[in-house]
Amino acid sequence: MNIFIGNISDRTTEVEIWSLFDPFGVVFSINVAYDKFSGRSKGFAFVEMEDHSSGEQAIKGLNNSVVDGQTIVVHEARPKPERPENNRFSRSRPGTGFRPRY
Repeated sequence: MNIFIGNISDRTTEVEIWSLFDPFGVVFSINVAYDKFSGRSKGFAFVEMEDHSSGEQAIKGLNNSVVDGQTIVVHEARPKPERPENNRFSRSRPGTGFRPRY
């Protein structure tokens, strides 16, 4: 089960997140989102757990708990929405001066 953790402090590490989820079951992976320019946490992470029942227990046990001075939000991760294909040659875009040649 893939779990979303929101509103985490930029000081919260993967080890701390693992220690939160480990009592509920086997943790497969932890992925903290980091800003590529500053290297600081973006304030959310994903945890993948072994099975659905241990994930549900972790969500119930950890949602709205305080970690590093922040009240975290924990729920099942939703699938990433699909983004439209960015094909600049598919049509002309008004205001850009771009006109396709036929």
